[in-house]
Amino acid sequence: MKVHADLTVVRQARWYEYAVRFLFGGLISAAAGLIAMKFGPAIGGLFLAFPAIFPASATLVEKHEIERKARLGLNGKKRAAQAVSVAAAGASIGTIGLAIFALLVWKTLPAHTPWLVLFGATLVWMALSLLLWQIRKHFAHYRRRSHGR
Repeated sequence: MKVHADLTVVRQARWYEYAVRFLFGGLISAAAGLIAMKFGPAIGGLFLAFPAIFPASATLVEKHEIERKARLGLNGKKRAAQAVSVAAAGASIGTIGLAIFALLVWKTLPAHTPWLVLFGATLVWMALSLLLWQIRKHFAHYRRRSHGR
């Protein structure tokens, strides 16, 4: 499965699907806030690295893939599972990058200029996430070739 950006899906999504994503994101952020109140900001911050809208997004990706294949008269369950798998891999990689971002900000903010720390941590987050995605892509390609697919 080749990953690409398809902005046409923004128009295909219904308003309530965005509302569900917003609700999930808010609930997960609120849960992280409650955890921070109970166990401190260092522990609570770890939970903010969770991709807050992923649970809602995964179900919507699955639903849209199945609907798209059904319009063609096909069973889209396998394709939907692949699409959700790729989305989960991306969310996991982004979460690792975001955790490193948080660690960098936490450790460097007290001693450095805030805007510079945030800018540098953002660059590290993006670079690390892209690097990890390329590594994942390389190993996925290698695995497909070694299994004859």
